[in-house]
Amino acid sequence: MALVTYAGFPRIGLKRELKRALEAYWRGEIAADALQDTARALRARHWKLGRDAGADIVPCNDFSLYDHVLDTAVLFDAIPERYRPVFANNRLDGYFAMARGHKRGGYDLHALEMTKWFDTNYHYIVPELHAGQRFALRGDKPVAEFLEARALGIYARPVVLGPVSFLLLSKTSDRSQPLTLLGALLPAYTALLQRLAAAGADWVQLDEPCLVLDLDAAAQAALRQAYAALAASSGLKILLASYFGALGGNLDLAVQLPVNGLHVDLVRAPEQLDAVLEALSPARVLSAGVIDGRNIWRSRPDQVLPRLQRAQARLGAERLWLAPSCSLLHVPIDVQAETALEPARRAAMAFARQKIEELRLYADALAGGAQAAASLAAQQQRLGAQAQLPGVVDPEVRARLRKLGPQAARRRSDYAQRRAAQAKALPLPPLPTTTIGSFPQTDELRQARAAQRAGKLSASDYGQRMRAEIERVVRFQENIGLDVLVHGEPERNDMVEYFGEQLDGYLFTQHGWVQSYGSRCVKPPVIWGDIARRAPMTVAWARYAQSLTQKPVKGMLTGPVTMLQWSFVRDDLPRATVCRQLALALRDEVRDLEAAGIRVIQIDEPAFREGLPLRRADWAAYLAWAVECFRIATGGAGDSTQIHSHMCYSEFNDIIEAVAAMDADVISIESSRSRMQLLEAFVRFRYPNGIGPGVYDIHSPRVPEGGEMLELLHKALGVLQPQQLWVNPDCGLKTRNWSEVEPALRHMVASAQKLRSELRL
Repeated sequence: MALVTYAGFPRIGLKRELKRALEAYWRGEIAADALQDTARALRARHWKLGRDAGADIVPCNDFSLYDHVLDTAVLFDAIPERYRPVFANNRLDGYFAMARGHKRGGYDLHALEMTKWFDTNYHYIVPELHAGQRFALRGDKPVAEFLEARALGIYARPVVLGPVSFLLLSKTSDRSQPLTLLGALLPAYTALLQRLAAAGADWVQLDEPCLVLDLDAAAQAALRQAYAALAASSGLKILLASYFGALGGNLDLAVQLPVNGLHVDLVRAPEQLDAVLEALSPARVLSAGVIDGRNIWRSRPDQVLPRLQRAQARLGAERLWLAPSCSLLHVPIDVQAETALEPARRAAMAFARQKIEELRLYADALAGGAQAAASLAAQQQRLGAQAQLPGVVDPEVRARLRKLGPQAARRRSDYAQRRAAQAKALPLPPLPTTTIGSFPQTDELRQARAAQRAGKLSASDYGQRMRAEIERVVRFQENIGLDVLVHGEPERNDMVEYFGEQLDGYLFTQHGWVQSYGSRCVKPPVIWGDIARRAPMTVAWARYAQSLTQKPVKGMLTGPVTMLQWSFVRDDLPRATVCRQLALALRDEVRDLEAAGIRVIQIDEPAFREGLPLRRADWAAYLAWAVECFRIATGGAGDSTQIHSHMCYSEFNDIIEAVAAMDADVISIESSRSRMQLLEAFVRFRYPNGIGPGVYDIHSPRVPEGGEMLELLHKALGVLQPQQLWVNPDCGLKTRNWSEVEPALRHMVASAQKLRSELRL
């Protein structure tokens, strides 16, 4: 019988137990032992859940206290020298210093850079290496967790990020080529695999997601070198795992490597199955990723079962493993916890547990199980019925899309004319200061929102509390001297969920949390039908904030691409079509904000780069519709309305022309963790419009000094013209505390004022 397995499981817990334990530890409320106890309990619970759901083999070492790429760097001693004294004092403090920064005990350390994990909304910590880097096996996390599972009577397969992908995902402080370090790294990998073999493991999964990228000759040679060395000396069977796309031109390379099994993504790239079956050599296992590890819809048996039958006919049941397309890290844990969902809607959904159960059904059906086959047939019928439910198709929305002409995606005038109009309407100083939108979300605010949802706080009392917080935030910003203000977003639970709650076509979960980074969790809303806006979403709050001050207040919206990327999206329409529906809804909101007297409107697109396909051949098509959707959202704005957009944790070299084509009047970007290195993209391409490179890393608790921010602004002026430059943090401030935010923003404003004086502006 075909085996059922999976590549990884969500770490955070059904009730975000890991998040709460981490944040309690960081606040000093619990000790390290208590944090590790929570982690151990979660691992045990999740292994048992996977086994009980029908998995024959569960993964281990997929759990992390913060990030698996950071774990890999620490495991192989790729620790920058500046962090080593903190590690020497306390290993856990050193680990978190690399992730979050560290400012105590005489140390003032920035966090390592953080960026998106391929085209997902998960963020990984970027390892920092250098020429001549030495590696060594440090610690025993993969071995310890394998033994932990075995002590519970659970057969587990260790999962480790592969050596070539680890290096390709890293950066070097001296601009040397990371792949030149492969020879130094491989002995540490060999030592790990040998220790796993000695502990009793027979298989190890080495993840090489780089196999779905356009690899040059050096990367291909590195893969050959790495797996020749590991296969010869490890004593383990190796499952080589690729995901997030097709192997494409790397298929021949992958099947030639001396490994014992190959995992491929047959959700993103079902068309590659026949080529993989033809190329796979005898005796090697195929791990067929046939269930979507990145979305929450149940699979379609009429599509999946025939593929598996072809694979089994070619390979035999003993060489076929059934798996999700990738780690289940990207989906929530258990849809059965969603008791508030309509049963008909819930029946179409599969979270992590249900995905493993689906795989069990497919395995049993392949083995001739009549009951499993009947269950799959019933699932197919339920999915067909879902497509007929009211709201899936909205004729009015579809008609409006058909009538869209090219003018809808154009501003009325070019940037030079708009800038002149905005200078008259918005008399701002040089180097204007602002924030990205949100201010700290205090416990009092969260409790007020929860009470209002539960009916324990009246609408009038809730509105009074929100208006009081908005006034507090506006007065604070005026007091410290910010130039363009925000209302602080106290009413918003999440930058996507808040808008989705006010749009037709969305539904929401109670426990559908997924990890974004570290302890940061998001609860993506679910797009199940056509999108329509029936009433203004933000206008009342923005109008109230503007009534409190003579300074401009930004209207704050989440852009259509980010709304799409950070939702679980319906799988029966092209993503571009869904995005255009979102763009039209936001266009209406922009119109209403303008009518309410709001002259600065920020439409955030932090997921714009995230959506870029992994293969360069697919970029042009994505960028065309992504840019078009942003421009549809903004195209109706008048010349004197200043349109901002925010992007964070992106490499801009690949998309800088598309960013310019969006034609926002001002963009703000994350750049403080990279110490302004992300601005290198703006050297090659002279960006014409306004730009605010972040000078305050809000993902770290450390408070930067004014001199540090001034230094970053000087670096920015090495690339940008003074008339382009805005001064702002990297991102919104909702995850920070007021005790951190207030001094940091005061330092930021003082830095801008000092630079104006230096430049005599």
